[in-house]
Amino acid sequence: MMKLAFALLFALALASCGDKVPRLAPLGQNDVVVAFGDSLTYGTGAKEDESYPAVLAQLIDRKVVRAGVPGETTSGGLARLEGVIQEHRPALMIVSLGGNDMLRKVDDAEIKGNLRKIIQTLREQGVAVVLFGVPRPALLTSAPGFYEELAKELDIPYEGKIVTDVLYHPDQKSDTIHPNAKGYRRMAEALAALLKKAGAI
Repeated sequence: MMKLAFALLFALALASCGDKVPRLAPLGQNDVVVAFGDSLTYGTGAKEDESYPAVLAQLIDRKVVRAGVPGETTSGGLARLEGVIQEHRPALMIVSLGGNDMLRKVDDAEIKGNLRKIIQTLREQGVAVVLFGVPRPALLTSAPGFYEELAKELDIPYEGKIVTDVLYHPDQKSDTIHPNAKGYRRMAEALAALLKKAGAI
């Protein structure tokens, strides 16, 4: 009986290790969060106040800047990154790019390399980072493995399942690649939960 109890405890310990999220510094009440990305960050398919950054701001009670540009690629994001940092001086940035690169058949190694440069640039300037993975455009799909590999390599919190899940629910999307208000709310809820788990909130 004791052996069985020990085995169960060991299994639970292993499971909890697998769920471990890299820690973030707690966000102050006046700290700014920037949501940095493409149309998924902009909120295409819903009203501005229904976009995930707007909903996230309500959920975490912090200012969240919606710095999403429809059609943005990782190279485009890298080019405008410095300007966004200088304008908003964020304590934390949520990076969600790559979908438009994949639509343009950009090589995964190039996407990963651009994302790495974005994350490293942010960290060099003292900005905490959360990586938000998006699914590869396809009928049956998921976020490519390079997102999770990059998050592990750089030891940053990562969310890579919620967008895929939303897009598998017809009532949560406005078209084949964009959520609707309900879908964006689910994205915001997933990110709020991740920030809490990482200690930022």
